[in-house]
Amino acid sequence: MVNTYGNQIEKVTFNIPVELKEQVVALKEELHVSLSTIYNDAIVQYLKQKELDKWQKGVNLALEDTSYMALTKEIASDGGEIYDY
Repeated sequence: MVNTYGNQIEKVTFNIPVELKEQVVALKEELHVSLSTIYNDAIVQYLKQKELDKWQKGVNLALEDTSYMALTKEIASDGGEIYDY
């Protein structure tokens, strides 16, 4: 895994259920990577998913807003013309 968050690294301690840790260790051995790599990859994916969830929530809110949807239909119905102002 490439560290895309800069060069500073901080050691973090957290609790994890024993059964989950055993699964992660088995995956580590299967993939021949470090536990740190697995944990970092998992956190990166989690953050990406949460960002996508926020965008989806925004889309859902926009779709529920009838005045916004009416405006988007009005804007979309201009035939795709480009206007100089």
